[in-house]
Amino acid sequence: MKAHRYKHDTTGLHPYSSKPLWILATNMLPSNVPSLYSLARPVHAHMIASGFQPRGHILNRLIDIYGKSSKLEYARYLFDEIPQPDIVARTTLIAAYSAAGDLKLSRKIFSETPLRMRDSVFYNAMITAYSHNHDGHAAIELFCDMQRDNFRPDNYTFTSVLGALALVAEKEKHCQLLHCAVVKSGTGFVTSVLNALISSYVKCAASPSAQSSSLMAEARRLFDEMPNRDELSWTTIITGYVRNNDLDAAKEFLNGTSEKLGVAWNAMISGYAHRGLHLEAFEMFRKMVMSKIQLDEFTFTSIISVCANAGCFRLGKEMHAYFLKTVANPAPDIAMPVNNALITFYWKCGKADIAREIFNKMPDRDLVSWNIILSGYVNAGCMDEAKSFFNEMPEKNILSWIIMISGLAQIGFAEEALKFFNRMKLQGYGYESSLSAGNALITMYARCGVVDAAHCLFINMPCVDSVSWNAMIAALGQHGQVRKLAVAYGLMKLPHGATVRVFKNLRICGDCHNAFKFMSKVVGSEIVVRDGKRFHHFRDGKCSCGDYW
Repeated sequence: MKAHRYKHDTTGLHPYSSKPLWILATNMLPSNVPSLYSLARPVHAHMIASGFQPRGHILNRLIDIYGKSSKLEYARYLFDEIPQPDIVARTTLIAAYSAAGDLKLSRKIFSETPLRMRDSVFYNAMITAYSHNHDGHAAIELFCDMQRDNFRPDNYTFTSVLGALALVAEKEKHCQLLHCAVVKSGTGFVTSVLNALISSYVKCAASPSAQSSSLMAEARRLFDEMPNRDELSWTTIITGYVRNNDLDAAKEFLNGTSEKLGVAWNAMISGYAHRGLHLEAFEMFRKMVMSKIQLDEFTFTSIISVCANAGCFRLGKEMHAYFLKTVANPAPDIAMPVNNALITFYWKCGKADIAREIFNKMPDRDLVSWNIILSGYVNAGCMDEAKSFFNEMPEKNILSWIIMISGLAQIGFAEEALKFFNRMKLQGYGYESSLSAGNALITMYARCGVVDAAHCLFINMPCVDSVSWNAMIAALGQHGQVRKLAVAYGLMKLPHGATVRVFKNLRICGDCHNAFKFMSKVVGSEIVVRDGKRFHHFRDGKCSCGDYW
């Protein structure tokens, strides 16, 4: 595209029409995005060829069209050709980069905009960019900056920042601080803001670090006091109770509304399934069908998963047939997750041939599809087929590698598992972001007899669960380090924070001494060990003996 510096036209009139140019330009463009782009390009080219100098709002409209059409190179080219882009152009480009997931460029545009040019809408665009791209901390920090810079938050600000808070809220005070800000701003009656605030309380209540039981009660109070509720209000509070394992309250709410809330019904089925209440999940599905509530891909994937976990082969086949009967020519975004659930169902029911047939006939597949088949081969002990299928995969993620590593380690092929692990590292994958990856590697190291490596990995993992502890205990048990096994077992079985006491007459070795220091720091519990000479009290990574014994 030939370089062309735009200047804003001062008259805005077409030489052969009394109508302003922006009206003519806008009337030429349809409303849907693909058509917008197909016509915007020739209109833009005509502007350049004719020497027309459009006003700023026409240029901003073109930037918006290019951005929404994912043609960011055109949007940025046009933006750069404007000598002094106004705040609308800057806000539009931030939104475009945000939609493409490019927070770095969004932030660059934001930071380069002088404070005197900014307004609340501009801040809202950047806060929304952080929120939509799951950077809750940055969104909240920018909200604080916005207030310090004396810009007044509005409905959209609070809706976005509360959505961001829901991503990271782990303490009641986080919700309370923003709740107070909402009340002070006068937006506490706006439905969208209240929905976002309820969602924040709900997600904080479900956080493992949440200590107060009043969070769901506060969400309920906000819901009860809402002047106007919409479908999202009901759905948020019902799914909130499901997330917090209060299915009775969720069911009570669901029965109390006349709205046909498909999302809430799906959440109930998923909640029952998560708790192993298969009959209740089936009954909820039956009522959903009888009530003529629209079934979607989440409904079918949830109920098919229930059939898989409950081992209900006949009922699962009926669900498969019902889906084929009621959903004619399903769109890819519906067919793919349902087909993935069906593949899992047939694998778990021992019907590998049907699972593979569904996979082979899928018009579109994603990594989930490939990993399900791979996992099916591994779980069935068909490692030759698994290795062949693994090599056929067009792309892989860390889960693909972990399925293979874990499967090989579990059947005793520890050395081959280690080779896969080394290949995985060469491909640039690490275990740090995946708990299941760390657990599989602990098992792999243990089977290889490299217990020190397993122990080092365990104490440096960002978080551990019961699978991690069981893998580590098994590793210690296989190789005779009895004192470590006893401490590990105590840490797993005793309540969090309880003191672990181990008595053994033999002098404690340096390896165990170092291990217990690490354990006390990582777990946050006191470990008391008595050897043949003295007591050792391990707290916060230090021992009472001062490392001299």
